[in-house]
Amino acid sequence: MGGSTRSNGRRCAFLTLNDPTGYVIDDDLAIAPLAELGWAVDVVPWDRPGVRWQDYAIVVIRSTWDYYDRPEQFLAALAEIDASGTLLENRLPLVRWNLRKTYLRELAARGVPIAPTLWRERLQPGELASLFAELGADQAVIKPVVGAGASGAWRLDRTSLRRQAVAIEDYYSDRPLLLQPFADAILTEGEYSLFWFDGHYSHAIVKLPQAGDFRVQEEHGGDIRAVEPESSLRAAAATTLAALGETPLYLRADFVRSNDGRNWWLMELELVEPSLYLRMHAAAPRAFAAAVVERAGGGLSSPFGPPY
Repeated sequence: MGGSTRSNGRRCAFLTLNDPTGYVIDDDLAIAPLAELGWAVDVVPWDRPGVRWQDYAIVVIRSTWDYYDRPEQFLAALAEIDASGTLLENRLPLVRWNLRKTYLRELAARGVPIAPTLWRERLQPGELASLFAELGADQAVIKPVVGAGASGAWRLDRTSLRRQAVAIEDYYSDRPLLLQPFADAILTEGEYSLFWFDGHYSHAIVKLPQAGDFRVQEEHGGDIRAVEPESSLRAAAATTLAALGETPLYLRADFVRSNDGRNWWLMELELVEPSLYLRMHAAAPRAFAAAVVERAGGGLSSPFGPPY
């Protein structure tokens, strides 16, 4: 990723991971628009020691995609930034809440539609088969409660369950998990992601897995396309935003069509380090840059007009 720029002494840090090899990161697209607004950007690994965070007006969590191996260290690093007096976005309490997928359970209680979900703190040897039976679906997906990029996710049916049970039960012997019916529309229609910057809708994409896979991320061969979401999807997203109860700097809401075709399931509400797919919409880099500056209180003497 890019290094840094210098302009007018107003500085922003984008947090990233130490080794971006194999990842698709496009946050650099916001650096030039931020420079036009008079802001410098440094791209900094979140676990780099000795950073003077107080030298920045705002630190924005971006591609910190290796955090899930060290979640407590990650939270401690964010707490250090927060304690420095520098503005951290998204906010630390929101990050703590969103870091565990149990937030889906809370949103469901507030009226947000999610897939039927079973939650467990761990799996005992031989337990997976009974959990799969309890879900009552022909196919299912098991995921870690804390994770990113489809790490630790398995797609299961009755045949693969028997073949993979030992490996899955070993993986989840000491980590919380959730089990959901597999969303059939992922393979035929894809998973939709809608993006908001500082409470304003920006753009949307649809992600389809490559043949023979169910993971939609680019790192796993997913096909990403810009899309104009239909009105019922926008309505589902509006319900989700209202249930959140606050306005983060950035937000990505991932939806799939429910298996009965009558509704949308919220799969993820990404508030920590979502890819924002700035490259998929011409106005998105400038919209995000303007939102960062507005949130930092830097004003918007923008050469390209209003932020949204």
